[in-house]
Amino acid sequence: MNATLAGWLQIIALVGALGLTFRPLGDYMAHVLTSPRHWRAERLVYRAGGVHADAEQTWPGYLRSVLAFSMVSVLFLYGFLRLQNHLLLSLGTEPVAPDLSFNTAASFVTNTNWQAYSGESALGHLVQMAGLAVQNFVSAAVGIAVVAALIRGFTRKKTDRVGNFWQDLTRIVLRVLLPISLVMAVVLVAAGSIENFHGFESITTIAGRHQSVPGGPVASQEVIKELGTNGGGFYNANSAHPFENPNAFTNWLEIYLLLVIGFALPRTFGKMVGDNRQGYAIVAVMALIWAASVAIVTANELHSVSSTAGHAAGGMLEGKEQRFGIWASALFAVSTTLTSCGAINSAHDSLTPGGGGLTIFNMMLGEIAPGGTGSGLYGILILAVVAVFIAGLMVGRTPEYLGKKLRGREMKYASLYILTTPAIVLAGTGVAMALPGERAAMLNHGPHGFSEVLYAFTSAANNNGSAFAGLSANTVWYNTALGLAMILGRFLPMVFVLALAGSLAQQQPVPVTAGTLPTHRPQFVGLLSAVILIVVGLTYLPALALGPLAEGLH
Repeated sequence: MNATLAGWLQIIALVGALGLTFRPLGDYMAHVLTSPRHWRAERLVYRAGGVHADAEQTWPGYLRSVLAFSMVSVLFLYGFLRLQNHLLLSLGTEPVAPDLSFNTAASFVTNTNWQAYSGESALGHLVQMAGLAVQNFVSAAVGIAVVAALIRGFTRKKTDRVGNFWQDLTRIVLRVLLPISLVMAVVLVAAGSIENFHGFESITTIAGRHQSVPGGPVASQEVIKELGTNGGGFYNANSAHPFENPNAFTNWLEIYLLLVIGFALPRTFGKMVGDNRQGYAIVAVMALIWAASVAIVTANELHSVSSTAGHAAGGMLEGKEQRFGIWASALFAVSTTLTSCGAINSAHDSLTPGGGGLTIFNMMLGEIAPGGTGSGLYGILILAVVAVFIAGLMVGRTPEYLGKKLRGREMKYASLYILTTPAIVLAGTGVAMALPGERAAMLNHGPHGFSEVLYAFTSAANNNGSAFAGLSANTVWYNTALGLAMILGRFLPMVFVLALAGSLAQQQPVPVTAGTLPTHRPQFVGLLSAVILIVVGLTYLPALALGPLAEGLH
């Protein structure tokens, strides 16, 4: 089978699998978030935490719970990393440095999973399991919980309550993430991923050298890192490592896992608001952006214009795992940067200027196609609010979305959400480029070196976690600056999302009239797609012109 046919078949199979699970998974998550019944295991969790699960919260109360839980998680994981040499299954590893511990704790709690360390040599098994893997579950659940609160803002009327964070968090972990992870971990092990508690073993490389490689609970962590769009990896090579991603089937499965919840959540949205057509419109925009990105990145990597060697090899093969090739590598790169997942199966630093530039742009979009678990849906719903507002200005009518008026207060929250992440990205990149010591961390100079720094702050602020490997980011300054970017990029937008949810929930729905903009038709899909591209393009175009665009024209 030639590479082109194989590439098309894997895309068709992926789209088919996502289509088959869209409705049942979306409906199931809607049931989980609306069911009045509690499982016995959930009641035990509530009792242990002193939580009154049926007592709903206002949006400030919901926000305080999110921030308190996340702050405690950061402190716990920071302490875990600093004391890991005293823990079981430490494999003789040393305590992680303070700046790197802060960076790593911030990274995993914010669903970023940026790794400025080599996983197999820096961390022991207990930290990987009880520290990082646990945060993979709960950070993903936090994102879904926040979007659930936003959806309730659209569905409720004349109330200041948007749900109970502790109930949402517990249900999402126990009813959604854990069951899928258990099943898929077994599938990964059967397909060749490892799952054990072995220590370091000496192996002989192809070059005849000796290398110490640890075993570990890899498959179980691999599943939730993709399913929860966390990213990161047990090994430094991430999903290019054969212990994490042994073959073409597991590679396809991992791509499916990192997309499946994000693409199913619009169905959950439609189900909860009582109009499935609204979910279809949102998922259509996500699918259009994803498909266009796959086509552009794949074409750039197949028809490289950046090197003669690329033409001779039939495409840009530098930095790509030969087991997967160009098609699977491009598909993975697009899917991981359009979700908040930093997992990689190829070196993004080696992508062509067009391919690498688009992966940066994918993150700059806010990772909304389909985005991270929860964060992708609330990101695109904020942009839908902006699109409806623009349409209202065009016809001279007060805009309404799902029966709720979009007044000045709601638009302020939406505008602040949209402006927050670009401000963090551009300010961080500007400061880094202004400091000689931080410029020296770039392996490359010129436009590509700038792209390395721009990619790092875009990845951190958007909670992605992938990187251009040419940047030496394990320094005190970068660990601190990127850690702060992750925290601000995660929790400041949540403030505005929950504030918007509370504002919408307090309104009395208005009836649909002849002047109401239909938000379930192809016209709205086109409008929303255009708003997304224009808003992001105007915000980031100057920075992109200095980096990947300049490199491509060089």
